[in-house]
Amino acid sequence: MRIGPHLIEPRVVLAPMAGVTDKPFRQLCKQLGAGLAVSEMTTSDPRFWNTAKSRHRMDHEGEPDPVSVQIAGTDPAVMALAARHNVDQGAQIIDINMGCPAKKVCNTWAGSALMREPARVTDILRAVVGAVDVPVTLKIRTGWAAGQRNALEIARIAQDAGIAALAVHGRTRDQHYTGTAEYDTIAAVKAALSIPVMANGDIDSPHKAAAVLRHTGCDAVLVGRAAQGRPWIFREIAHYLATGQLLPPPPLTEVREILIGHLEHLHRFYGELAGVRIARKHLGWYARDRPENATFRAVVNRAETAAAQLQLTADYFDALIAGIAPDLPAAA
Repeated sequence: MRIGPHLIEPRVVLAPMAGVTDKPFRQLCKQLGAGLAVSEMTTSDPRFWNTAKSRHRMDHEGEPDPVSVQIAGTDPAVMALAARHNVDQGAQIIDINMGCPAKKVCNTWAGSALMREPARVTDILRAVVGAVDVPVTLKIRTGWAAGQRNALEIARIAQDAGIAALAVHGRTRDQHYTGTAEYDTIAAVKAALSIPVMANGDIDSPHKAAAVLRHTGCDAVLVGRAAQGRPWIFREIAHYLATGQLLPPPPLTEVREILIGHLEHLHRFYGELAGVRIARKHLGWYARDRPENATFRAVVNRAETAAAQLQLTADYFDALIAGIAPDLPAAA
């Protein structure tokens, strides 16, 4: 699959997730097989570009190509300005968010709320595409609600406006992340367009990825929540799509190495205090399939320093590797 001049290989993409797909996680997923990793949503409002949060979200130094940055907003001129600003910061692909279901986003008529205004969608897409010399992609949902599925209408608008590729999450906005993703709407969108279309929603295994690609005819799949605590899912899917064979699960020694490296990157990127805090959710995701997960999270969340967090994590995995129960103190 190509997005403008960029070859996306393998055709497995890390979906943008607010508060998750930061630079350390994007780089990790690319190292573990993602063909593309889209940034967490960045604001189009220039008043907030110099906040610590925005500076971190716009930091792409050393990030492998291609760098895809997602922007969100409602005003065509402001969105165009944001696109140019992010290209100046290193973005090689601009992705427009019209899929976020969060109330605080939709209440400002951004995210998936825009799907209720096709005319505004047209204006935004044309403005952004015309503002930058890099490919512009779009992420949408199947519609606003079960009786308001208009993904096909928005998809045609996107193609006509010059969007280079489209990602479709197989849920309506009112579903948020509940229920089950449906792929018939995505298949209809793919059949109607000539640009690349990517399928998103509930893709949590190599078998599921292959089944969704067969059913929809899509050019790639996006993986979101299933990559939390399991970033090696990208190489598992890529290997299965290429060979029809399943990779064995990574050994605990490799999981330990991946997690320790991820923690160290978070500590460097955000600084010790913020890095330790942000790392806690990732620790929980990595350990969530273990029976002692609750105790581990309660203990490791008490760590206030990078050294303590790393030591507790290393001790936990060393015990698992040795085949003994981790010695976790009782949580207060």
